[in-house]
Amino acid sequence: MTTTFIDTNKLPRIDSPNGEFTEILNGPLVGAKNVLGTLRWLEPGEFFQAERNGKHQLLYLMAGSGVISLEGKDYEVRKGSGVYLGPEDSALIRSSAGSLKLFHLEVPRIPQ
Repeated sequence: MTTTFIDTNKLPRIDSPNGEFTEILNGPLVGAKNVLGTLRWLEPGEFFQAERNGKHQLLYLMAGSGVISLEGKDYEVRKGSGVYLGPEDSALIRSSAGSLKLFHLEVPRIPQ
């Protein structure tokens, strides 16, 4: 096991139609084989859709506030809020007043 310091401020941000993002935990960066960690930044009016992808997902709001839609119901969220999505679940998160910073973790199902 190797401990790796990741300076997320030095990683390139990628523009997308729904905010900026950068991968902070992946194979090329730290050798992670079964996990993907991404930081996402959303400005007012932008949203991120966590699709059903057969993986376990964690969405954790690191800064700001917004609304997350789960199974057709909206929930107000703020810094420190999080949601776990099972492999068949999806969610949509959008910024409400200002910008927000989101940590998105994806882990595949382990075959039984």
